[in-house]
Amino acid sequence: MNARFFFNTAMAAAILACAPAIKAQTTLKADHPTAAVVNKYLVAIVEQDWTTAAGMIFPVSLESRQQKMSQALKSSPTMTEEAARLKLLGLKEISELEKLTPQEAYVADRKAVYSRMPIAPDVIKKKKESLKINILGLIPENDGKIVHAIVRTNQETNDTGISELLLISMIQDKTNTAKWFINPDMQQPIATPIGGAAPAPAPAAP
Repeated sequence: MNARFFFNTAMAAAILACAPAIKAQTTLKADHPTAAVVNKYLVAIVEQDWTTAAGMIFPVSLESRQQKMSQALKSSPTMTEEAARLKLLGLKEISELEKLTPQEAYVADRKAVYSRMPIAPDVIKKKKESLKINILGLIPENDGKIVHAIVRTNQETNDTGISELLLISMIQDKTNTAKWFINPDMQQPIATPIGGAAPAPAPAAP
């Protein structure tokens, strides 16, 4: 009995020793500047104010998004489909997309997406008026230069209540520390070479 007890204890200790270290981050105070950024961004999305939303997104992320849009258009199976996609963006040629600023490309894309699922003005008004934003936590990373917000939103249409749990990542501007950008790319997997290979440089804040 004692031998089995000591064996089990030793096994448990060995398992714990091999377990990955878990570090819990302390949430920031509710009046942290990123809280206001989250609120403004979500209101802009609900109101379909894509120009305001574009101005809040990390420029490097918008540039990457524009490049992917261009690549997707160039990969269209037929010229007819390419022309149809361009028409949704209000364009005739891919070169026109590439001449847009990343912010303008984002606005064109969002308008194209929502034009295919139009929402009546009274529904948008109802969603805006009923929108409740509850920031459950603001988790800092990288010495507080990155903040991840966990947010519960509730809103209503004319006949439906909608509740969502969101993760919104933000990065601090390097030159103006009072400014924060929404960075959707932070929720994508990041591949870093190992085994002595040099990692790809991280995108710099504007």
